[in-house]
Amino acid sequence: MGTSEQSDAAEQRFDVADAAPVLLDTHGVVSGWSGGSERLLGYAAAEVVGRKVAEFLMPEDAARVPALAGQCTRGGGWSGILTAKHRDGRPVPLMVHVVEAQLCPEPERWIALVTDLARAPGWEMSRSVLEQMATRSPLGIAIVDTDLRYVWSNDALAQFGGGPAQDRIGRRLADIQPGLDSERLEGQMRQVLETGVAVVGYEQVGRVQSAPHRQCCHAMSFTRLNDENGSPLGVYYTAMDITDRYLVRQRLALLDRAGEHIGRSLDVVQTAQELADVAVPGLADFVAVDLLESVLEGAEPTAGTPSDSEMVTLRRAGHRSVRDGVPETLVRIGEAARYRTESPPVRVLTSGVSWYAEQVDPRDEDWTATDPGRPAASLVELGLHSMMIVPIRSRGITMGVTSFFRRDRPDPFDAEDLALAEEFVARAAICVDNARRYTRERDAALVLQRSLLPSHLPEQDAVDVTACYRPADELTGLGGDWFDVIPLSGARVALVVGDVPGHGIDGAAAMGRLRTAVQTLADLDLPPEEVLAHLDDLVSRGAREEDARSAIQAVGSSCLYVVYDPVSGQCAMASSAHPPPALVTPDGTVSFPDLPVGPALGTGGLPFEAAEFSLAEGTVLALHTDGLLAVDPREPGREPGLDAGRERLRNALELRGPSLEGRCVAVVDALVPARQIDDVALLMARTHRLGAGQVASWDLESDPAVVAEARKKVTRQLSEWGLDELAYTTELVVSELVTNAIRYASGPIRLRLIVERALICEVSDAGASAPHLRHPRTTDEGGRGLFLVSQFSQRWGARYTLDGKVIWAEQSLTEQADEPAAGTDGPTPETTR
Repeated sequence: MGTSEQSDAAEQRFDVADAAPVLLDTHGVVSGWSGGSERLLGYAAAEVVGRKVAEFLMPEDAARVPALAGQCTRGGGWSGILTAKHRDGRPVPLMVHVVEAQLCPEPERWIALVTDLARAPGWEMSRSVLEQMATRSPLGIAIVDTDLRYVWSNDALAQFGGGPAQDRIGRRLADIQPGLDSERLEGQMRQVLETGVAVVGYEQVGRVQSAPHRQCCHAMSFTRLNDENGSPLGVYYTAMDITDRYLVRQRLALLDRAGEHIGRSLDVVQTAQELADVAVPGLADFVAVDLLESVLEGAEPTAGTPSDSEMVTLRRAGHRSVRDGVPETLVRIGEAARYRTESPPVRVLTSGVSWYAEQVDPRDEDWTATDPGRPAASLVELGLHSMMIVPIRSRGITMGVTSFFRRDRPDPFDAEDLALAEEFVARAAICVDNARRYTRERDAALVLQRSLLPSHLPEQDAVDVTACYRPADELTGLGGDWFDVIPLSGARVALVVGDVPGHGIDGAAAMGRLRTAVQTLADLDLPPEEVLAHLDDLVSRGAREEDARSAIQAVGSSCLYVVYDPVSGQCAMASSAHPPPALVTPDGTVSFPDLPVGPALGTGGLPFEAAEFSLAEGTVLALHTDGLLAVDPREPGREPGLDAGRERLRNALELRGPSLEGRCVAVVDALVPARQIDDVALLMARTHRLGAGQVASWDLESDPAVVAEARKKVTRQLSEWGLDELAYTTELVVSELVTNAIRYASGPIRLRLIVERALICEVSDAGASAPHLRHPRTTDEGGRGLFLVSQFSQRWGARYTLDGKVIWAEQSLTEQADEPAAGTDGPTPETTR
């Protein structure tokens, strides 16, 4: 060390050589003044000697002089801090040490050693004072040498184990406390020795010899000790037991973790598993969550009376262990955990009061599996020595129990552990109950939704059709997506998809009403744009009605209505705020038609428009709801937006599957995440064209004489089709329809027969008047035409075109038509329009 460094080091110590002496008499008058005093305060000896020392102190300290003089007389001296007045007027804090000058004659009795407080942080204390400070300190204090061997320790350190101070001399920490992580602690000491930088507040968690069955936490500080030359002598460290504070922090952290991780979903089983995950290993070594079966099913909990059965069964909903294996192998997730009626879990279940045992009863054999091939094992045999049972209770209802066990951790559960377990089980219970209630409502809504969706798709020859519906995840809830396939007259078919805003039972109910309305409008054989216009009026009118909750729910719904004609291959479609379908040609090319999109239902706006396309046979139409194109914000790497969604759909549709049904499921699997944010409906239809041999048509003149010729043409055609058994009834239907067209309409008349799953007879004309079915009296001479048509057909109706209308009738090919009544072997000329 250099000269300047030695000087700086000396200035940091209080020594007689560094202090300025001042000689005082018994009255506190200055009788001697040194040069050091003059340098310190600026006064010359002539200015000070003979005056009282109080005159050179600040007023507050000057008032203390009489009391300090008395204290010196009684105690033989005094040490402390006083503030003097410098000659220039500024205050100078001084460290003062007053001792009795026994060698000086009266009246010079006291010597005051003074030094600048700013230059001397303390004064030289006697060894006895320092020993008292160290040995009587409640903190554990020790000094180790550069080899980290003990050279000194106080009595307080013995409370942490390792024996008295004399037993530590020459030994290392690993020899004294084998339960602690001595390598980490000695690593801290070596770091302090090398750098000289003190480590303060280092927390060490472990087991000490004084409490081998209890995990302790100590706050430790390490400081390097140097000799006069600044070379390290060793390390001085202190240790304080902060276990209580540490446990409080751990419990608060565990509660925070419980609040963060429990209840992230509305799934009962997942919530139960989250409860077990939070408690291990922070509180227990093994946790089991058992719930009543009714809770898992979403029903109200109904715990049976324990006396009704020797065993009480709960369903395992979640568990977690610090080690794999026992006891998870005894009762797995979803299996039944059966407890004896006198066991603690059943007592807790029925009473709703928590229970804990510091030591498990060896006779307790509650862990009984449903599999008889696995023998029962007592808790002690499983290595579990301490347990707690806490009821999962919310809103006054007990839904199950949570069992906490300790195996590897030797310290047993205590009352504070039980209070902590009750706290976060109570939080989890609310989440479990919410999940249970949601499960019940969602199951009810899903049952309603499933019942309102088509249970099976109708048979027809226009298209091969399949559909796939996926409800939204449990957080979003069931939505209002729907689809339908509706056979129309003339072998045509309507394909429909829609989306009702909202979720849950209300959304499902609104969807059901909307689907029913579409089916009703489809029976009127209206064009797609008119179907949507009437549907829009229906939703708007319902929204204006008071308390029309489901109607209001339907406001803003979207719908896509598509009509395909297998005879002409024409496809007409209209949209109400719904994305157009994807078209997949037979060669695999995917396109999206340019379809005018109208406003959402019930919102008003521009009229609906339809677009018509000619489709090649084998073209696949993929009608879908917007959930198929949506992107979950929780899913990284997927670009949102309609164009990006269409591109993903295009890529999915280009992958051909083994079947149309398999292809439909593959598209949904490829585009919809496991936890989608919206429900999804996909309806896929592959088009067919009726062959030329399935359709026959004739243009007829508006002349009554052509009725007989029309009957002959129909008879010959039915003979070619092998349908001679339907010739009589078909002649009757054709006679009535053609006669009515000639009598009540104008312009050209066209007769068409279509053989599909039914025999369809159509007569088109240019008239716009609607036919009406009459029920004539016995005495009436006419009015029986359409009545007879309705009797000999399984269904009949009319649809309107741009050129007029079409009256049609269908006869079943699988059932023999009823014989006509006597006296009705010819056409009836009177039919009411």
